Amino acid sequence: MKSKYLRLFVGVLISAVFIWLALRGLHLPDVWLSLRSADYVWLIPSIAVYFLAVWARTWRWDYLLRPIKQISLRRLFPVVVIGYMGNNVYPFRAGEVLRAVVLRQREGVSVSSSLATIIVERVFDGLVMLLFVFVALPFAPLPSDSIRFVVILGSVLFFGALLVFFAVAAVPARFLRLAEWFIGRFVPHRLRAPLLGFAERFVEGLLCLRDPRNLVMIFLTSVVIWLLETVKYWFVMHAFDFSVSFFALMLMNGVVNLATTLPSAPGYIGTFDGPGIAVLTLYGVDPAVATAYTLTLHAALWLPITLLGIYYMIRIQLGWADIGRAVAGAGEPGGGGAGEIGSPLLPGSPAPLLSEGDDR
Repeated sequence: MKSKYLRLFVGVLISAVFIWLALRGLHLPDVWLSLRSADYVWLIPSIAVYFLAVWARTWRWDYLLRPIKQISLRRLFPVVVIGYMGNNVYPFRAGEVLRAVVLRQREGVSVSSSLATIIVERVFDGLVMLLFVFVALPFAPLPSDSIRFVVILGSVLFFGALLVFFAVAAVPARFLRLAEWFIGRFVPHRLRAPLLGFAERFVEGLLCLRDPRNLVMIFLTSVVIWLLETVKYWFVMHAFDFSVSFFALMLMNGVVNLATTLPSAPGYIGTFDGPGIAVLTLYGVDPAVATAYTLTLHAALWLPITLLGIYYMIRIQLGWADIGRAVAGAGEPGGGGAGEIGSPLLPGSPAPLLSEGDDR
């Protein structure tokens, strides 16, 4: 319990620092004037494009899960939406754990295996964000040393993680022997079996990296996802009185989403807004307009999928208390989050998300 509140405190503190850095010296009445004068009709196509990106995320997760289990896109889509809703209302991307728990409850896929696929998603997201930054550099050079540092650090972390995952997927038996040796010597006896089971199922989740066709599709769908999200940025820009190049928006998208990998308050408060405002300001956009745009963009990203996630929660009879237990239990040693199908954290056997006969 103490660690839970400590994590929440750290996330809120980081968000507060980003908000302070973004808003210091800002004339708030000017921000309000920009918000009042915006043409919010542009939010309609922006939201439509965003949900296309969510469907593309579902398609990508399908490719990641295929070596484990074939699941129709129609059954996966609500699970993805509930997960992203969880990211918006819980700190530390707890929606990723929630997505894995709901998938286990609905489809019998172990939490640890699906978490492995979700981590691979995040690595590919990070790599595509870096790709966007590097593609945009000739047209929109990095405007500050701090942003350059974020890009360099992200490059090292994401490329390093991908190399490790490729190595594990290439020689899973050797990795498991190494894990067994390490766990047998440094882990208390009562935790050895659960951790070994977790390691085995986690490696199962990395099997998608052994299929070249899957790899190509995962990468291409990742590019499509983030291009669509940048188009959303472009649509929302037209609601405000400023204009930057699409490449500058690609750069903003990359920097903002790299920053949201940091711990933060629920909904990426601060870690999304601060870097977004900073990038636009450094490209000559008035700070008040940049702030109004970034806050509106953040709301347009947060609200629609959160509302749809709540709708799917109601549809499968999933309550907030159930979500809290799922997220908390998934982080406990030996808890249901270890991926065992026989230890459900959610209410037993609610109606399926969609009928069994749904086609892909």
